[in-house]
Amino acid sequence: MTTTSRSGSAATDAGGSRPGGIRELARVAGVSITTVSRALADHPGIALKTRERIQQLARETGYRANPLASSLRSKKSRTVSVVIALDHDTRQHVSDPFFISMVGGVTDALFERGYELLLSRADRRAPDWPLDMLSTGRSDGLILIGQSYNHETLNRAAEAGAPMVVWGAALPDSHYPTVGSDNEGGGYLATRHLIASGRRRLAFLGDPDLPEVAARRAGFQRALGEAGLDPAAARYAAVHFEPLQARDEVAALLAGGLNADGIVASSDVMAMSAIAALSDAGRRVSEDVAVTGFDDVPSAAYTTPSLTTVRQDVAAGAERLVDLLMRQLGGEAVTSVELPTHLVVRRSAP
Repeated sequence: MTTTSRSGSAATDAGGSRPGGIRELARVAGVSITTVSRALADHPGIALKTRERIQQLARETGYRANPLASSLRSKKSRTVSVVIALDHDTRQHVSDPFFISMVGGVTDALFERGYELLLSRADRRAPDWPLDMLSTGRSDGLILIGQSYNHETLNRAAEAGAPMVVWGAALPDSHYPTVGSDNEGGGYLATRHLIASGRRRLAFLGDPDLPEVAARRAGFQRALGEAGLDPAAARYAAVHFEPLQARDEVAALLAGGLNADGIVASSDVMAMSAIAALSDAGRRVSEDVAVTGFDDVPSAAYTTPSLTTVRQDVAAGAERLVDLLMRQLGGEAVTSVELPTHLVVRRSAP
């Protein structure tokens, strides 16, 4: 599934959208904001006729250039900021194995294109941190790994002309392009597998306020409904991604009487934490409780027992992230990309 991105299709002053802004100019011209920006700068990569048409439209609409966009056009660092957008409140770490795998893939893809990588951790408490990063001139664009709770911030940055691509779910009102996995389909695959193996008392672990987790939960519920099981009767717990915190939270659930025979966790780290808590409580995995994860990080095959999980194609995801950003920097309009997921069956849920 692909959804049309409006990345770079809007611009705002500090106080919001304005008449004759770059968003309106791009809409009238039928091109992306990046194309408008480069046409107004007389960029040779934009066809002469297109440049002349956009420049004429700008004169007719009274468009005045956004200072941020102008500064971005004038600087070429051959560097891309790769940003880990985490939720600080839950103490999730950059050392999460999924993030490490994705950063490695992005690094390789950037190197092949002659770009350097500037790794950063976003502080979502700063209201416009993507624009703050780009305004320094240290990088030409942003690749964000994870949306966390940053959707509105990212939309504002896209509306101001920030070249960026985000790893995560494509949201209906998104102005920025995303690359992500079929989260709903992955949640469905894991749940259907547990049901097919005879599990009926299922629990879902993960915070549905996060877009990707919400989609995985929707797949969980769809599989239950198709099997004639009441989704409302399942157990749901907003367990976090940080390993020690997740282990404590699952332990508390077990102490409180959780009687599940199957657990669908929203990440491999969360699933591994659940396995540890189950072992501490004297519950056997997979005999008493089958557990599935999501990601297929390298260590998933080497846990005890090895983890049944939903595989995200990290290598393909990293390549698409870099490709979409390079195309934006070259003046192209881009669309969001959704990659398929696959179930990898191991011993935690045979």
